[in-house]
Amino acid sequence: MKFLFDFLPIALFFGCFKYAENHKDWAAAFATQHFGFMVSGGSVGAQQAPVLLATVVVIVATLAQVAWLKLRGRKVDTMLWVSLVLVVVLGGLTIWFHNETFIKWKPSVLYWAMGTALWLSPLLAGKNLLKVMLGEQLQLPAKVWHRLNFAWVAFFAGMGLLNLWVAYSFSTDAWVNFKLFGGIGLMLVFTIAQGLYLSRHIDETPRAEGEPPQHTP
Repeated sequence: MKFLFDFLPIALFFGCFKYAENHKDWAAAFATQHFGFMVSGGSVGAQQAPVLLATVVVIVATLAQVAWLKLRGRKVDTMLWVSLVLVVVLGGLTIWFHNETFIKWKPSVLYWAMGTALWLSPLLAGKNLLKVMLGEQLQLPAKVWHRLNFAWVAFFAGMGLLNLWVAYSFSTDAWVNFKLFGGIGLMLVFTIAQGLYLSRHIDETPRAEGEPPQHTP
């Protein structure tokens, strides 16, 4: 359920972009009429309208996520706060300047923010964030937690670079497709690979109370 909740803004961005891309004249007129006050010059062209409307939708969706969690008295994850700030700032710049480049940078900056947090936490705070989040569910040797942390840091760094390569090498339509299918697909593959690696180090044999876990070297 949490995955679907986190996935919602991306899905809405994709759906809005695709619909507007197939109805560019309508999208330009709609964006100019309802959001012209947010745009430099007051009017939106047919080429810019799809990504501008999709950006408005993803800003509203992310704000709604935070509001929903707060109203239900639930904790808002730090990364959701970071995502909200990035989508409002970079999305706002995209809308005002009619320039999709800003919103295209948002996934990369978010990936790098997550990777930096994982990288610096052991150095500055002496904590492995993955172990803090998953330590109650997984019993692993310290060296495995270290490898797992490094793998995620490298993955987020690579995903940030890959996003920019797609953004600057292909059309906006191709980038939107990659944002939905490529980004989530690669995340799923990487997570499965991590699960296969961790399965070698998780002891599922019942133990007496106080007995230390046995791990595969």
